[in-house]
Amino acid sequence: MNAARAVQRITGAALGPYQSAVVRIGFAGTWLVFLLRELPHRRELYGPDAPWSWDMASQLIAGNGAFSTLMWSRSTVWFEIVYAVAVVSGLLLMLGWRTRAMSVVFMLGVLSLQNRSVFVGDGGDNVIHVIAIYLVFTRCGQVWSLDARRAARAARAGEERGGQERAADRAGPVLWAVLGAVLLGATLLGRVQGEGWLRVLLWGLWGTAALWWALNRYAPGGQPRALLDVLANILHNTALAVIMGQVCLVYATAGWYKIQGSRWGDGTALYYPLKLDYFTPWPALSDLLAANGTMVMLVSYGTVIVQVAFPFTLFNRRVKNVLLVAMMLEHAGIAVLLGLPFFSLAMIAADAVFLPTGFLRRLGGRAETGRGRLLTRGRAVLPGQRDGSDEQPRALADERPVG
Repeated sequence: MNAARAVQRITGAALGPYQSAVVRIGFAGTWLVFLLRELPHRRELYGPDAPWSWDMASQLIAGNGAFSTLMWSRSTVWFEIVYAVAVVSGLLLMLGWRTRAMSVVFMLGVLSLQNRSVFVGDGGDNVIHVIAIYLVFTRCGQVWSLDARRAARAARAGEERGGQERAADRAGPVLWAVLGAVLLGATLLGRVQGEGWLRVLLWGLWGTAALWWALNRYAPGGQPRALLDVLANILHNTALAVIMGQVCLVYATAGWYKIQGSRWGDGTALYYPLKLDYFTPWPALSDLLAANGTMVMLVSYGTVIVQVAFPFTLFNRRVKNVLLVAMMLEHAGIAVLLGLPFFSLAMIAADAVFLPTGFLRRLGGRAETGRGRLLTRGRAVLPGQRDGSDEQPRALADERPVG
């Protein structure tokens, strides 16, 4: 009976819709902010002016089988196009517009830029690299997305029409047709570098999208459509579990490696990065913390304890939530004290996969309430129409706020 319930739970619905939405927003937003922040330096990081030249990158990619669309051409115009697509896909994925297609474009943008210059990233880039691949398999647009809002509006419109057939979606098929044409051209020209798994993945995603559209159009209530929905739920739940496992693996390995270090063992590890100019954006604050030996020892030991213990607390909700808050505060401190904001944002976004559903629902409700109040304040009321006399204007029969 328990096994049957577990199977039903895994196949019947996409679990963690709020958690997957937070991960989507967090990682897409982190990548977007990073690209915008580095916009003046984009050519030195990933483009034609990079110290890691196009020829060196081409040789490395030919040897390790990585993928990067920037290797399709050394043209500056092509680089600008790829960078712009990466920025736009990050924005649209964060907003949740066509999340399935945008997650694929987002993944390709991350792989293309990071694989072009592999020596300019840090641990945060590695996390974004991995999670961008996992997001492709999730149904991360079920809540807090433009897709969810569009689906809700379509459902209301269908109810108002008495259950009649909804208007056909045009933007989605056009988008996937364009992506399919680009993929076909790249495949025929041999531009899809790397190992065979990437070609299989991209064509599998495109074929699944085509099948999904055909079933929704011609057999929306049939068994093939229901089976496809079950498979999508299984993939989503598996990918979400893999993301959780990835986060636990990061913390477990980091914690166990710290235990083996003598500086972490004697509680002085935090002192040394606080004295490096490269990691001191606020020298006065770093000096103040480094001068307090007790605080340095407590933070050093606390970091190790939290990282090692976290994977073992997943089955105790209260302890897990306490350590989760501690880890997020730790990354916030790293962002401020060590000047690593994007690494911290990436890790906080990864940690968010463990946030309680009730908390996320309350957070979403408060955000929606605040948004409603903001829009209400920004609305103006049209004055009544005048009848040509000097009398008081007539009130509109159905006066509504404009907005």
